[in-house]
Amino acid sequence: MHGKIQVDDLAIFGGRPVFAIAKSTSNLLQPNFEQFMAYSDLFLQAQRYIDGGPTVQLLERRLAEFHRVAHCITFCSGFWALALTIAALAVPGKREIIMPSLTYRRMPDIVAWLGLIPHFCDVDLDTLSISAATVTAHINDNTALILAPHPIVNCCDVRGLVQLAHERNLPLLFDSVESVYEAVPEGRIGSQGHAEAFSLHACKLLNGFGGGYITTQDAKLAQQLASLRHYGMDESGNVVLAYGMNACLNGMHAALALASLDDVEHQVRRNRERYRTYQSGLAQVSGIRLVAFDEQHATAYKNIVVELLDDWPLSREETIHILNAERILARAYYAPPLHCKPMDFAFIAPPLPATEWLAERFMNLPCGHLVSNQDIGHIVDILVFIAAQAEPIGARLHSQVIA
Repeated sequence: MHGKIQVDDLAIFGGRPVFAIAKSTSNLLQPNFEQFMAYSDLFLQAQRYIDGGPTVQLLERRLAEFHRVAHCITFCSGFWALALTIAALAVPGKREIIMPSLTYRRMPDIVAWLGLIPHFCDVDLDTLSISAATVTAHINDNTALILAPHPIVNCCDVRGLVQLAHERNLPLLFDSVESVYEAVPEGRIGSQGHAEAFSLHACKLLNGFGGGYITTQDAKLAQQLASLRHYGMDESGNVVLAYGMNACLNGMHAALALASLDDVEHQVRRNRERYRTYQSGLAQVSGIRLVAFDEQHATAYKNIVVELLDDWPLSREETIHILNAERILARAYYAPPLHCKPMDFAFIAPPLPATEWLAERFMNLPCGHLVSNQDIGHIVDILVFIAAQAEPIGARLHSQVIA
Protein backbone atom coordinates (compact mmCIF):
# COMPACT_ATOMS: atom_id res chain seq x y z
CA MET A 1 0.00 0.00 0.00
CA HIS A 2 1.01 3.63 -0.47
CA GLY A 3 0.76 4.37 3.26
CA LYS A 4 -1.39 7.50 2.91
CA ILE A 5 -4.13 7.65 5.53
CA GLN A 6 -4.73 11.37 5.86
CA VAL A 7 -3.97 14.45 3.78
CA ASP A 8 -0.90 15.31 5.88
CA ASP A 9 0.67 12.04 4.70
CA LEU A 10 1.06 13.42 1.20
CA ALA A 11 4.65 14.38 0.42
CA ILE A 12 3.53 17.80 -0.79
CA PHE A 13 2.44 18.52 2.79
CA GLY A 14 5.52 17.04 4.46
CA GLY A 15 4.82 13.30 4.36
CA ARG A 16 7.21 10.63 3.11
CA PRO A 17 7.15 10.14 -0.69
CA VAL A 18 5.74 6.86 -1.99
CA PHE A 19 8.93 6.12 -3.91
CA ALA A 20 12.51 6.44 -2.75
CA ILE A 21 13.64 6.45 -6.40
CA ALA A 22 11.64 8.58 -8.82
CA LYS A 23 9.52 6.81 -11.42
CA SER A 24 9.96 8.31 -14.86
CA THR A 25 7.82 8.60 -17.98
CA SER A 26 10.89 7.64 -20.05
CA ASN A 27 11.56 4.10 -21.23
CA LEU A 28 15.17 3.87 -19.92
CA LEU A 29 15.79 0.36 -21.20
CA GLN A 30 19.15 -1.05 -20.14
CA PRO A 31 20.39 -3.14 -23.09
CA ASN A 32 22.00 -6.45 -22.23
CA PHE A 33 25.68 -5.77 -21.48
CA GLU A 34 26.99 -9.05 -22.90
CA GLN A 35 25.20 -8.46 -26.19
CA PHE A 36 26.53 -4.92 -26.28
CA MET A 37 30.09 -6.19 -25.82
CA ALA A 38 29.62 -8.81 -28.54
CA TYR A 39 28.49 -6.16 -31.02
CA SER A 40 31.32 -3.87 -29.92
CA ASP A 41 33.79 -6.54 -30.99
CA LEU A 42 32.74 -5.88 -34.59
CA PHE A 43 34.11 -2.33 -34.67
CA LEU A 44 37.05 -3.22 -32.40
CA GLN A 45 38.21 -6.00 -34.71
CA ALA A 46 37.70 -3.84 -37.81
CA GLN A 47 39.36 -0.87 -36.04
CA ARG A 48 36.59 1.27 -37.46
CA TYR A 49 34.65 3.05 -34.75
CA ILE A 50 33.36 5.98 -36.85
CA ASP A 51 32.36 6.78 -40.44
CA GLY A 52 29.95 3.90 -41.01
CA GLY A 53 31.88 0.96 -39.58
CA PRO A 54 30.57 -2.62 -39.44
CA THR A 55 28.38 -2.10 -36.37
CA VAL A 56 26.62 0.87 -37.96
CA GLN A 57 26.19 -1.01 -41.23
CA LEU A 58 24.68 -3.99 -39.42
CA LEU A 59 22.29 -1.75 -37.49
CA GLU A 60 21.12 -0.05 -40.68
CA ARG A 61 20.49 -3.41 -42.38
CA ARG A 62 18.58 -4.75 -39.39
CA LEU A 63 16.48 -1.62 -38.95
CA ALA A 64 15.59 -1.60 -42.65
CA GLU A 65 14.48 -5.21 -42.30
CA PHE A 66 12.60 -4.48 -39.06
CA HIS A 67 10.66 -1.61 -40.64
CA ARG A 68 10.24 -3.50 -43.95
CA VAL A 69 11.73 -0.63 -45.90
CA ALA A 70 14.44 -0.38 -48.54
CA HIS A 71 16.81 2.06 -46.81
CA CYS A 72 17.86 3.11 -43.31
CA ILE A 73 20.32 5.93 -42.66
CA THR A 74 21.60 6.44 -39.10
CA PHE A 75 22.62 9.75 -37.51
CA CYS A 76 24.31 10.92 -34.32
CA SER A 77 20.96 12.16 -33.00
CA GLY A 78 17.28 12.29 -33.78
CA PHE A 79 17.65 16.08 -34.05
CA TRP A 80 20.03 15.85 -36.99
CA ALA A 81 18.03 13.05 -38.57
CA LEU A 82 15.03 15.38 -38.65
CA ALA A 83 16.91 18.55 -39.55
CA LEU A 84 18.86 17.12 -42.46
CA THR A 85 15.85 15.27 -43.84
CA ILE A 86 13.66 18.37 -43.70
CA ALA A 87 16.43 20.24 -45.52
CA ALA A 88 16.65 17.50 -48.16
CA LEU A 89 12.90 17.14 -48.72
CA ALA A 90 11.62 20.73 -48.51
CA VAL A 91 10.53 22.12 -51.88
CA PRO A 92 13.22 24.62 -53.02
CA GLY A 93 12.12 28.23 -52.93
CA LYS A 94 9.26 27.58 -50.51
CA ARG A 95 9.46 28.14 -46.76
CA GLU A 96 6.41 26.95 -44.81
CA ILE A 97 6.45 23.64 -42.97
CA ILE A 98 2.95 22.52 -41.99
CA MET A 99 3.06 20.84 -38.60
CA PRO A 100 0.89 20.46 -35.49
CA SER A 101 1.32 22.65 -32.43
CA LEU A 102 0.58 19.74 -30.08
CA THR A 103 3.94 18.01 -30.43
CA TYR A 104 7.62 17.94 -29.42
CA ARG A 105 8.72 21.27 -27.95
CA ARG A 106 11.83 21.66 -30.14
CA MET A 107 10.21 20.91 -33.50
CA PRO A 108 9.69 24.55 -34.53
CA ASP A 109 13.26 25.37 -33.43
CA ILE A 110 14.57 22.80 -35.91
CA VAL A 111 12.42 24.28 -38.67
CA ALA A 112 13.48 27.85 -37.88
CA TRP A 113 17.16 26.86 -37.65
CA LEU A 114 16.84 25.68 -41.26
CA GLY A 115 15.58 29.11 -42.27
CA LEU A 116 12.02 27.84 -42.73
CA ILE A 117 8.73 28.87 -41.13
CA PRO A 118 6.59 26.65 -38.88
CA HIS A 119 2.96 26.82 -40.02
CA PHE A 120 0.91 25.29 -37.22
CA CYS A 121 -2.25 23.34 -37.89
CA ASP A 122 -4.86 21.86 -35.57
CA VAL A 123 -5.15 18.21 -34.56
CA ASP A 124 -7.92 15.65 -34.54
CA LEU A 125 -9.88 15.55 -31.27
CA ASP A 126 -9.94 11.75 -31.16
CA THR A 127 -6.35 10.93 -32.11
CA LEU A 128 -4.59 14.05 -30.73
CA SER A 129 -2.66 14.14 -33.98
CA ILE A 130 -2.40 15.71 -37.40
CA SER A 131 -4.68 14.46 -40.19
CA ALA A 132 -5.47 15.20 -43.81
CA ALA A 133 -8.54 17.11 -42.63
CA THR A 134 -6.52 19.36 -40.29
CA VAL A 135 -3.77 20.00 -42.87
CA THR A 136 -5.68 20.69 -46.07
CA ALA A 137 -6.79 24.26 -45.32
CA HIS A 138 -3.20 25.32 -44.57
CA ILE A 139 -1.64 24.25 -47.87
CA ASN A 140 -0.69 27.25 -50.00
CA ASP A 141 1.78 28.37 -52.66
CA ASN A 142 4.54 28.65 -50.06
CA THR A 143 4.16 25.15 -48.56
CA ALA A 144 7.51 23.33 -48.62
CA LEU A 145 6.70 20.14 -46.68
CA ILE A 146 4.15 18.40 -44.45
CA LEU A 147 5.73 17.32 -41.16
CA ALA A 148 3.50 14.73 -39.48
CA PRO A 149 4.43 13.55 -35.98
CA HIS A 150 2.69 10.49 -34.63
CA PRO A 151 1.14 11.03 -31.18
CA ILE A 152 2.61 9.38 -28.09
CA VAL A 153 -0.07 6.67 -28.20
CA ASN A 154 -1.14 5.15 -31.57
CA CYS A 155 -0.61 6.72 -34.99
CA CYS A 156 -1.79 9.67 -37.03
CA ASP A 157 -3.85 9.59 -40.24
CA VAL A 158 -1.23 7.85 -42.39
CA ARG A 159 -3.52 6.93 -45.28
CA GLY A 160 -5.13 10.36 -45.54
CA LEU A 161 -1.84 12.24 -45.30
CA VAL A 162 -0.11 10.06 -47.90
CA GLN A 163 -3.01 10.58 -50.29
CA LEU A 164 -3.08 14.33 -49.64
CA ALA A 165 0.67 14.69 -50.17
CA HIS A 166 0.39 12.76 -53.43
CA GLU A 167 -2.53 14.85 -54.69
CA ARG A 168 -0.79 18.14 -53.85
CA ASN A 169 2.65 16.96 -54.96
CA LEU A 170 4.19 17.77 -51.58
CA PRO A 171 6.90 15.95 -49.63
CA LEU A 172 5.65 14.18 -46.48
CA LEU A 173 7.93 13.42 -43.53
CA PHE A 174 6.60 11.41 -40.59
CA ASP A 175 8.16 12.03 -37.19
CA SER A 176 7.85 8.48 -35.86
CA VAL A 177 10.04 8.65 -32.75
CA GLU A 178 7.24 7.25 -30.56
CA SER A 179 6.03 4.67 -33.09
CA VAL A 180 8.97 2.35 -33.72
CA TYR A 181 7.00 -0.89 -33.30
CA GLU A 182 3.60 0.34 -34.47
CA ALA A 183 1.72 -0.67 -37.59
CA VAL A 184 -1.24 0.75 -39.51
CA PRO A 185 -3.44 -0.91 -42.17
CA GLU A 186 -0.94 0.29 -44.80
CA GLY A 187 1.93 -1.58 -43.12
CA ARG A 188 4.54 -1.14 -40.43
CA ILE A 189 5.57 2.36 -39.47
CA GLY A 190 8.85 3.18 -41.20
CA SER A 191 7.75 2.56 -44.77
CA GLN A 192 5.22 5.39 -45.13
CA GLY A 193 5.46 8.78 -46.81
CA HIS A 194 8.68 10.04 -48.36
CA ALA A 195 10.64 9.32 -45.16
CA GLU A 196 10.22 8.63 -41.45
CA ALA A 197 12.37 9.86 -38.57
CA PHE A 198 13.24 7.88 -35.42
CA SER A 199 15.26 8.45 -32.25
CA LEU A 200 17.64 6.17 -30.33
CA HIS A 201 17.43 8.30 -27.17
CA ALA A 202 17.18 6.52 -23.81
CA CYS A 203 13.53 7.58 -23.49
CA LYS A 204 12.56 5.68 -26.67
CA LEU A 205 11.73 2.04 -27.33
CA LEU A 206 15.11 1.33 -28.99
CA ASN A 207 17.85 2.73 -26.77
CA GLY A 208 21.22 3.49 -28.29
CA PHE A 209 21.95 6.02 -25.52
CA GLY A 210 21.68 8.61 -28.26
CA GLY A 211 21.34 8.61 -32.02
CA GLY A 212 18.61 8.60 -34.63
CA TYR A 213 17.76 7.23 -38.05
CA ILE A 214 15.67 7.80 -41.15
CA THR A 215 13.85 5.14 -43.15
CA THR A 216 12.78 5.62 -46.77
CA GLN A 217 11.93 3.73 -49.93
CA ASP A 218 13.68 6.42 -52.00
CA ALA A 219 17.22 5.37 -52.98
CA LYS A 220 18.15 8.87 -54.19
CA LEU A 221 17.06 10.44 -50.89
CA ALA A 222 18.92 7.77 -48.91
CA GLN A 223 22.12 8.51 -50.85
CA GLN A 224 21.69 12.26 -50.32
CA LEU A 225 21.17 11.85 -46.56
CA ALA A 226 24.18 9.54 -46.28
CA SER A 227 26.30 12.29 -47.85
CA LEU A 228 24.75 15.10 -45.81
CA ARG A 229 25.70 13.36 -42.57
CA HIS A 230 29.32 12.91 -43.75
CA TYR A 231 30.61 16.33 -44.88
CA GLY A 232 28.78 16.06 -48.22
CA MET A 233 30.96 13.14 -49.34
CA ASP A 234 30.00 9.82 -50.91
CA GLU A 235 31.26 6.40 -49.79
CA SER A 236 34.48 6.87 -51.77
CA GLY A 237 35.28 10.17 -50.10
CA ASN A 238 34.38 12.32 -53.11
CA VAL A 239 32.58 15.59 -52.34
CA VAL A 240 29.20 15.32 -54.07
CA LEU A 241 27.21 17.98 -52.19
CA ALA A 242 28.00 21.65 -51.66
CA TYR A 243 27.27 21.31 -47.95
CA GLY A 244 27.18 18.68 -45.23
CA MET A 245 28.32 18.02 -41.69
CA ASN A 246 29.59 15.30 -39.38
CA ALA A 247 26.36 13.72 -38.11
CA CYS A 248 27.37 10.06 -38.28
CA LEU A 249 26.39 7.54 -35.62
CA ASN A 250 29.41 5.92 -33.97
CA GLY A 251 30.00 2.23 -33.35
CA MET A 252 29.34 2.27 -29.62
CA HIS A 253 25.87 3.73 -29.97
CA ALA A 254 25.12 1.33 -32.83
CA ALA A 255 26.17 -1.61 -30.64
CA LEU A 256 23.85 -0.45 -27.85
CA ALA A 257 20.99 -0.02 -30.32
CA LEU A 258 21.57 -3.52 -31.69
CA ALA A 259 21.44 -5.00 -28.18
CA SER A 260 18.22 -3.06 -27.61
CA LEU A 261 16.77 -4.31 -30.89
CA ASP A 262 17.52 -7.89 -29.83
CA ASP A 263 15.32 -7.34 -26.78
CA VAL A 264 12.42 -5.58 -28.49
CA GLU A 265 9.91 -8.46 -28.48
CA HIS A 266 10.52 -9.18 -24.80
CA GLN A 267 10.27 -5.47 -24.07
CA VAL A 268 6.90 -5.20 -25.81
CA ARG A 269 5.59 -8.11 -23.75
CA ARG A 270 6.74 -6.39 -20.55
CA ASN A 271 5.13 -3.14 -21.69
CA ARG A 272 1.87 -4.98 -22.38
CA GLU A 273 1.85 -6.27 -18.81
CA ARG A 274 2.35 -2.74 -17.46
CA TYR A 275 -0.40 -1.41 -19.69
CA ARG A 276 -2.81 -4.14 -18.52
CA THR A 277 -2.03 -3.26 -14.91
CA TYR A 278 -2.81 0.39 -15.55
CA GLN A 279 -5.89 -0.59 -17.55
CA SER A 280 -7.27 -2.67 -14.70
CA GLY A 281 -6.39 -0.19 -11.95
CA LEU A 282 -7.50 3.03 -13.65
CA ALA A 283 -10.86 1.51 -14.58
CA GLN A 284 -11.71 1.94 -10.88
CA VAL A 285 -10.72 5.63 -10.77
CA SER A 286 -13.52 8.03 -11.59
CA GLY A 287 -12.51 11.08 -13.61
CA ILE A 288 -9.48 9.55 -15.34
CA ARG A 289 -9.51 7.92 -18.78
CA LEU A 290 -6.61 5.80 -19.95
CA VAL A 291 -5.86 6.46 -23.63
CA ALA A 292 -6.23 2.98 -25.11
CA PHE A 293 -3.79 1.45 -27.56
CA ASP A 294 -5.18 0.35 -30.92
CA GLU A 295 -4.66 -3.38 -30.57
CA GLN A 296 -5.93 -4.21 -34.05
CA HIS A 297 -2.37 -3.66 -35.26
CA ALA A 298 1.10 -4.07 -33.78
CA THR A 299 1.82 -1.69 -30.89
CA ALA A 300 4.60 -1.39 -28.32
CA TYR A 301 2.33 -0.47 -25.36
CA LYS A 302 5.15 1.79 -24.18
CA ASN A 303 3.70 5.18 -23.20
CA ILE A 304 0.92 5.70 -20.69
CA VAL A 305 -1.28 8.72 -21.37
CA VAL A 306 -4.42 9.60 -19.41
CA GLU A 307 -7.11 12.21 -19.83
CA LEU A 308 -8.39 14.10 -16.79
CA LEU A 309 -12.12 14.31 -17.39
CA ASP A 310 -14.48 17.06 -16.33
CA ASP A 311 -15.37 15.25 -13.09
CA TRP A 312 -11.73 14.92 -11.96
CA PRO A 313 -11.73 17.18 -8.86
CA LEU A 314 -8.34 18.93 -9.21
CA SER A 315 -6.59 20.73 -12.03
CA ARG A 316 -3.97 18.90 -14.04
CA GLU A 317 -1.25 21.16 -12.66
CA GLU A 318 -2.31 20.45 -9.08
CA THR A 319 -2.46 16.72 -9.80
CA ILE A 320 1.01 16.70 -11.34
CA HIS A 321 2.38 18.78 -8.46
CA ILE A 322 1.07 16.23 -5.94
CA LEU A 323 2.34 13.24 -7.93
CA ASN A 324 5.79 14.75 -8.50
CA ALA A 325 6.19 15.28 -4.75
CA GLU A 326 5.59 11.53 -4.35
CA ARG A 327 8.39 11.01 -6.91
CA ILE A 328 5.85 9.95 -9.50
CA LEU A 329 7.20 12.01 -12.39
CA ALA A 330 3.92 12.56 -14.24
CA ARG A 331 4.06 15.38 -16.75
CA ALA A 332 1.71 17.38 -18.92
CA TYR A 333 1.13 16.05 -22.41
CA TYR A 334 2.73 18.50 -24.87
CA ALA A 335 1.82 21.58 -22.87
CA PRO A 336 1.82 24.40 -23.48
CA PRO A 337 1.12 23.92 -27.20
CA LEU A 338 3.88 25.31 -29.35
CA HIS A 339 1.96 28.27 -30.78
CA CYS A 340 1.39 29.53 -27.20
CA LYS A 341 5.10 29.64 -26.37
CA PRO A 342 7.30 32.72 -26.86
CA MET A 343 9.50 32.26 -29.92
CA ASP A 344 12.17 34.51 -31.40
CA PHE A 345 11.43 33.57 -35.01
CA ALA A 346 8.60 33.85 -37.50
CA PHE A 347 5.75 31.34 -37.34
CA ILE A 348 2.17 31.09 -38.53
CA ALA A 349 -0.53 30.25 -35.98
CA PRO A 350 -4.17 30.42 -37.05
CA PRO A 351 -6.88 29.66 -34.46
CA LEU A 352 -6.30 26.14 -33.10
CA PRO A 353 -9.31 25.41 -30.85
CA ALA A 354 -8.90 21.63 -30.68
CA THR A 355 -5.21 21.93 -29.80
CA GLU A 356 -5.84 24.44 -27.01
CA TRP A 357 -8.66 22.36 -25.52
CA LEU A 358 -6.72 19.10 -25.63
CA ALA A 359 -3.56 20.72 -24.23
CA GLU A 360 -5.28 21.20 -20.86
CA ARG A 361 -6.53 17.64 -20.35
CA PHE A 362 -3.83 15.01 -20.77
CA MET A 363 -0.78 13.84 -18.82
CA ASN A 364 1.82 11.10 -19.07
CA LEU A 365 2.23 8.58 -16.26
CA PRO A 366 5.38 6.57 -15.42
CA CYS A 367 6.20 3.69 -17.72
CA GLY A 368 9.17 1.78 -19.07
CA HIS A 369 11.93 -0.51 -17.96
CA LEU A 370 12.28 0.79 -14.38
CA VAL A 371 8.56 0.75 -13.49
CA SER A 372 7.16 -2.49 -12.07
CA ASN A 373 3.57 -3.69 -11.87
CA GLN A 374 3.80 -3.16 -8.12
CA ASP A 375 4.89 0.45 -8.73
CA ILE A 376 1.87 0.93 -10.96
CA GLY A 377 -0.36 -0.35 -8.18
CA HIS A 378 1.03 2.33 -5.85
CA ILE A 379 0.53 5.02 -8.51
CA VAL A 380 -3.11 4.01 -8.98
CA ASP A 381 -3.61 3.92 -5.20
CA ILE A 382 -2.33 7.50 -4.92
CA LEU A 383 -4.73 8.63 -7.63
CA VAL A 384 -7.59 6.94 -5.77
CA PHE A 385 -6.49 8.70 -2.57
CA ILE A 386 -6.29 12.09 -4.33
CA ALA A 387 -9.80 11.65 -5.71
CA ALA A 388 -11.20 10.64 -2.32
CA GLN A 389 -9.49 13.50 -0.46
CA ALA A 390 -9.77 16.13 -3.19
CA GLU A 391 -11.69 18.68 -1.12
CA PRO A 392 -9.25 18.98 1.81
CA ILE A 393 -6.28 18.65 -0.57
CA GLY A 394 -7.61 21.49 -2.70
CA ALA A 395 -8.20 23.65 0.37
CA ARG A 396 -4.64 23.07 1.62
CA LEU A 397 -3.16 23.86 -1.79
CA HIS A 398 -5.24 27.01 -2.03
CA SER A 399 -4.17 28.17 1.44
CA GLN A 400 -0.51 27.61 0.50
CA VAL A 401 -0.90 29.79 -2.57
CA ILE A 402 -2.57 32.57 -0.57
CA ALA A 403 0.08 32.36 2.15
